[in-house]
Amino acid sequence: MQKELDFYEKNFKGLFEHDLLLEMQKYGSYLELEPGNYLMRAGGYIRSVPIILEGTIKIMREDKEGKEMLLYYLSGMDSCAMSLTCCLSSKISDISAYAEEKTKMISFPFEKVEEWMCKYNSWKQFVFQTYQKRFDSLLETIDCIAFNKLDQRLMSLIKKKIKVTGGSKILYTTHEELATELATSREVVSRLLKQLEKIGKLKLSRNKIELF
Repeated sequence: MQKELDFYEKNFKGLFEHDLLLEMQKYGSYLELEPGNYLMRAGGYIRSVPIILEGTIKIMREDKEGKEMLLYYLSGMDSCAMSLTCCLSSKISDISAYAEEKTKMISFPFEKVEEWMCKYNSWKQFVFQTYQKRFDSLLETIDCIAFNKLDQRLMSLIKKKIKVTGGSKILYTTHEELATELATSREVVSRLLKQLEKIGKLKLSRNKIELF
């Protein structure tokens, strides 16, 4: 029991008060997702809320024709605002979420999410901060779509993916994946990447992009 409590104190020290950590220890479930595995799917009910410890979760929105688009990423100490909203209002999920890389997280049942909002100020602040971060992320996405050309959006996406997966200048991905996240075709992305390579912005290899 003390070992489990030490785990929560190590990961959430300074974020939540001791009494809340004790409840997290009691009700939390540790999960690991391999790359490509789903945390949630659109159209399903969400019964728990995750907090990401390590790794990256990709949040995607799907239209009526099945075309997906990237909304934002979740990484260390992030939670999903959509999960919180759906849990608190008993709504079905409008988004899908799956692991970009191997991801470790703690998941908490939706009943406790609501109870802790009234019981612990630190949890309420965490929820509000989560909403603010996701709102800022969505504004960034909207601005990128509204005001940037597709080549600029592509470069922005590549830089964002590099940042959330380690911060180096190398990204391992496919043209198909980039196209899905931008809600465009693979052919368009491939053409833009070649143009960016030609003007010295990046270097292309098989399933690999290196920024200059």
